[in-house]
Amino acid sequence: MTGKSLSGATTVAVAGIFVVLLMAAGCVGGQSSDSSTPQHITVTGSTTVLPIAEKTKEAFEERDASADIMVSGGGSSVGIKAVGEGTADIGMTSRDLKSEEATGYPGLVRHHIADDAILLIVNPENTVDSLTLDEVRGIYNGTYTTWDQVGGPEEQIVVVGRDSASGTREFFSEYVLKKEDFVKTQEEFNSNGGIQQKVSRTPGAIGYVGLGYTGGVKALWLDVGGTAVEPTLENITSKKYPISRPLFMLTNGEPDGLARQYLDFIMSEEGQEIVASVDYIPVQE
Repeated sequence: MTGKSLSGATTVAVAGIFVVLLMAAGCVGGQSSDSSTPQHITVTGSTTVLPIAEKTKEAFEERDASADIMVSGGGSSVGIKAVGEGTADIGMTSRDLKSEEATGYPGLVRHHIADDAILLIVNPENTVDSLTLDEVRGIYNGTYTTWDQVGGPEEQIVVVGRDSASGTREFFSEYVLKKEDFVKTQEEFNSNGGIQQKVSRTPGAIGYVGLGYTGGVKALWLDVGGTAVEPTLENITSKKYPISRPLFMLTNGEPDGLARQYLDFIMSEEGQEIVASVDYIPVQE
């Protein structure tokens, strides 16, 4: 009887100790998990805005080891849809919302983080240094098919542009092409980098890209009223260079948490210095 009671008491005591240990472990584990779990957001969309997002992400994560910011491209339309439908925390766009996007995602908030220009780029071997906007339009609508028609060599023009998800294409279509159809022979890419690479490897190619994509190619000057204007930051900021536009990050409603902190960092003095370092135009002094 005594042995049996002792055995039962021992079992109960061991069980109690086990429960206490589990509770203690749970408390300690919970604290550890809370402190070590990274804050996570996703940022997606315009490949024009992508260099800004990538560089500011790197700098922000160096300051805050708990931050986990996933950045990807895909085009402005992709970014708008992702943030509107809640599959991304921040969408990047190089154009304004279309009417159907504004109607479909009424909660979207725009954050103007930088300004940009669209550059016309050619292969460095091309002898053409400048074009008028009318000549650019003529190349992209198929009026001009060889470079000698616009003051260059007797060589076929290889027209390169962005795909339909691109905000850069949308802006270019409205501002330069005046909504005319693109020439059917245009080769389409889903990123600025793709165009840059194609043009750098193709002597007869012409493409259009954001400011941060000029490596290995030649940026053309634009003839404005008889004066050739170089696409420098000074000329773009002063509006002498004619093809410029704002760049946005979008949130669905006012941002909070890590999304708010990240956007605040981009708009800070350090963040805007990063904007300038990747060849875009800061919007904060």
